[in-house]
Amino acid sequence: MTALAPRCLFLSPMKPLDDAVPSGDRATARLLAALLGRIAYRVEPCSRMSARLRDGSDAEIDALVAAASQETARILAREAAGRERPAFVFTYHNYYKAPDLIGPALSRALGVPYLIAEASRASKRAAGRFARAHALAEESIDAADIVFALTDNDRIELARLKPAHQTVVDLKPFLDPGAWPQASADRTSRGDGACRLLAVAMMRSGDKMRSYAQLAAALRELDGESWTIDIVGDGPERDEVERLFAPFRARARLLGRVDDPLRMSAIYRSADLFVWPGVNEAFGMAYLEAQAHGVACVASAQGGVSDAIRDGETGLIVGRDDPQAFADAVARLLHNEASRQSMGEAAQRFVREERSIERAGVIVRDAIAALRDGARGAA
Repeated sequence: MTALAPRCLFLSPMKPLDDAVPSGDRATARLLAALLGRIAYRVEPCSRMSARLRDGSDAEIDALVAAASQETARILAREAAGRERPAFVFTYHNYYKAPDLIGPALSRALGVPYLIAEASRASKRAAGRFARAHALAEESIDAADIVFALTDNDRIELARLKPAHQTVVDLKPFLDPGAWPQASADRTSRGDGACRLLAVAMMRSGDKMRSYAQLAAALRELDGESWTIDIVGDGPERDEVERLFAPFRARARLLGRVDDPLRMSAIYRSADLFVWPGVNEAFGMAYLEAQAHGVACVASAQGGVSDAIRDGETGLIVGRDDPQAFADAVARLLHNEASRQSMGEAAQRFVREERSIERAGVIVRDAIAALRDGARGAA
């Protein structure tokens, strides 16, 4: 009889794995769940509860703490019903706006390790309206046995403040090339001679709209150049995005939300250059998706963007909040097809060789094995 793979309990406090709205958070959570499955764990999402905070008020946090306590009790009651003990509890994304209040409690009660991927320490939130939420997120991070740092920015504070028992492991942003079977197919052409730009992002208020505004401002600086742009995405700010890009008329096409991976793959393959400022992006899954299809990127130096793009090799990264510099970088590649092509080829190699789910799986598997071996040695 073949033994069943060990179980692991999976939590995603920002949003559940089956959330209906596409986002980078949902995509990364699903990738991590798939990765754990590939390294021979039975992944069991154990809660659909969202810990996302709107204002950080005491009333909101009190309600979250109470809900988390009830949810933890529900999960533990289920675990007590003769189930095999899980190998560990794994949480994706713990930070001050969505603190994980369930994972550490499950880990303690079940006597199993607690692992987090993409935990962010934000010391500047130790004071102010999110101070209490910040403290809760810090307690959860401190409880973790392993923290997987997805960006260099996160790693700095994670390494500086880590407790003695904790290991911080670099796990750079990755994707599953197998989910994009057409990524290596021949690139398509519209045959109009214009450089085909592409942006892919949700249309919501805040940082996404700031990125759209900066992109439109940059494109206004390129009015005399030969380009078109396709924009994939939808959301509550769709009307505002349409207003921003209306002056470009037929040069700008808004394609709406695209869920079909084959159609999305075809859109990536038809692009010459991926352009997205990425205001405050954690890292930006769309950058990796574009590069997987051999498309170079232009972005700005925000958040963890430099963990997803190799500046000067797979794309160009310019100063943040500088539409003119962004326009200059786009113009540089508009005028140099050979550079676009060589960067696109390097981008595809970069994703295939360094940012694949297979490579990420080795990192996670080895970290878990080291934790297990260390526990045995201490016993």
